[in-house]
Amino acid sequence: MQHSLKWILSASCVAVLSGCASTTADSNIEPQQFINDAEQDMAVTVEKAGRAEWIYSNFITEDTAALASEAGQMYTEKAVHYASAAARIDTSTLTPAERRKLDILKRALTLPAPTDPDKSQRMAQLGTELNGLYGKGRFCLSEDKCLSQPQLSSIMASSRDPEQLKQVWQGWREIAKPMRPLFEEQVALANEGAQSLGYDNVGELWRSKYDMPAEQFPQQLDGLWNEVKPLYEALHCYVRGELNAEYGNDVVPLNSPIPAHLLGNMWAQQWGDIYPVVAPANMPGPGYDLTQLLAEHNYDEKKMVQQAEAFFTSMGFEPLPQTFWERSLFVEPQDRDVVCHASAWDLDNEDDIRIKMCIRKNGEDFKVIHHELGHNIYQRAYKNQPFLFKDSANDGFHEAIGDVISLSITPDYLQQIGLIEQVPSAESDIGLLLRQALDKVAFLPFGLMIDQWRWKVFSGEITPENYNQAWWDLRQQYQGVMAPVERSEADFDPGAKYHVPGSVPYTRYFLAHILQFQFYQALCEEAGNTGPIHRCSIYNSKEAGAKLNTMLEMGLSQPWPQALAAVTGSEQMSGQALLNYFAPLQQWLDQQNQAANRQCGW
Repeated sequence: MQHSLKWILSASCVAVLSGCASTTADSNIEPQQFINDAEQDMAVTVEKAGRAEWIYSNFITEDTAALASEAGQMYTEKAVHYASAAARIDTSTLTPAERRKLDILKRALTLPAPTDPDKSQRMAQLGTELNGLYGKGRFCLSEDKCLSQPQLSSIMASSRDPEQLKQVWQGWREIAKPMRPLFEEQVALANEGAQSLGYDNVGELWRSKYDMPAEQFPQQLDGLWNEVKPLYEALHCYVRGELNAEYGNDVVPLNSPIPAHLLGNMWAQQWGDIYPVVAPANMPGPGYDLTQLLAEHNYDEKKMVQQAEAFFTSMGFEPLPQTFWERSLFVEPQDRDVVCHASAWDLDNEDDIRIKMCIRKNGEDFKVIHHELGHNIYQRAYKNQPFLFKDSANDGFHEAIGDVISLSITPDYLQQIGLIEQVPSAESDIGLLLRQALDKVAFLPFGLMIDQWRWKVFSGEITPENYNQAWWDLRQQYQGVMAPVERSEADFDPGAKYHVPGSVPYTRYFLAHILQFQFYQALCEEAGNTGPIHRCSIYNSKEAGAKLNTMLEMGLSQPWPQALAAVTGSEQMSGQALLNYFAPLQQWLDQQNQAANRQCGW
């Protein structure tokens, strides 16, 4: 996850507007000067707010919360000011780049605060409190054993005891109950802020950030989802059948949604950790256990990060700066509360890039580290762009770049870095693809439904009286999963997912899971790959690195279709590359489901 304070921080942000009150937009303002002033002012403000937020996320106390809230309020109020002013400027004499900068200013905020200073301050407090509730969240299995989210997630990944999984699943969601009234208040204030900027609600503001009319964006998403949905449905059908064989009809009924606690992940968003349960008995698996390999080769947390850095340098990118190693967080501290959710940070919009992550020494986090460094490499690539263009072409691009690198963690790559001696034969490909699909394909509907829920919350279609019911209705509709125990409106299960209390838009992750395969297919071709795409790795390809860097350096300076075309040659997002990647698996899944006479759907 990229933590781009320029656009995300408003969720937890916000001192009284000081430096920009004189920059009032009216008919006499000189647009170019306004843009220059805004860029210089916001660059300084973002850095101050970012540093305060970094300290808070790494040292959660009442004092750091107050400092982050104050710095964030300054950012949000300035951003609201500039957004309002930008909306009133005559753009008829401006260059395309200047008009683009004004558009970016208008839609820069994630949660715009109301113009009333007291309400703005309250918005900041709410964001900080919600983040703190998540970061400090613990579930106590016993009096002397209280576990953080990463520790609980390890149980979810490894346990095969349905009752223990149910206990941990339910216990983590207790931390979200106090968030409910705070979230409701935050939604009301953010909608007021969005309306002051000319949007009907926050959801419309979020959908306006994709170089197309806001009302057209959901249609684009629907088209992409319908393109890949048959693959997901085949995977769901197969996994449910295998879980039924493992746990029986009482735990996993056939023809019903899958109980969410049995999929190896706290949120049932990725299912890779249940591969041993659903792997076909009569077929070779991947042939290796990445977690075990890391242990055998003495990979500690820092060595895992160093190897991920080596991936990028092999493609021609410069090594990470020394400050990255001095300032990043790799290991969960035992003496304080931190926000453990993995994130990549760009503190000064220049070279102060870092990651914050409570690394677990396992295969999953090895891939996550590669992903997070992808963000950092992107951030550094566009550092020479003007401030307002220092971001990805759209938010899905940032997530996709990290995932492109994760896709390259193939047996060929593992052999090249000495973790395995031999690349498994083609007989193992179905096992490898199934393991990959349990993460990549299983994630697709989850990546889509979170913002479907939030957009309906922002529009008022979902009211506070049915927050939780609507959440589970959408999870069943899109994912075909259900809660393992009865839920009510006393619960607030959306808050158990970091991105909801953190106010991080989530559609970017769905887009990233589409875009990464488009990028990957094109970069593999650039690297000279002639075999199956799922066996390709762009490790050591300077040609692929150069092509990728051309797009990364563009930042947000051009509409995303042009950035997409710089790598793929096409300006259209499409799920076809993903379907190409998993084509052998989809054929196999259909055969398995048909042979077992499974009734797919839920």
